[in-house]
Amino acid sequence: MKLIGIGSCVPERVVTNDELSQYVDTSDEWIVTRTGIKERRLTLGQNTSDLGSIAAQRAIDMAKIKPEEIDLIIVSTVTPDYFTPSTACVIQKI
Repeated sequence: MKLIGIGSCVPERVVTNDELSQYVDTSDEWIVTRTGIKERRLTLGQNTSDLGSIAAQRAIDMAKIKPEEIDLIIVSTVTPDYFTPSTACVIQKI
């Protein structure tokens, strides 16, 4: 196995701790000191496979290869589009 390209994609919508504290009884300081989290991302209609497909295309572009040259897609997520088929299969189809 050889890693020749990487790609990433995150939703554009940023939710800060200060914004979250408007809805939940918490504060930026409380969240940061206990978790280290300063912000999170929120999708506006995108599925995990949508973001994964963009990341995959970026990795393909970096590696300067054709999609047909890829033997294996591994996706690790706690937010799959479906239970089955796997998100990796959905990305492979796209």
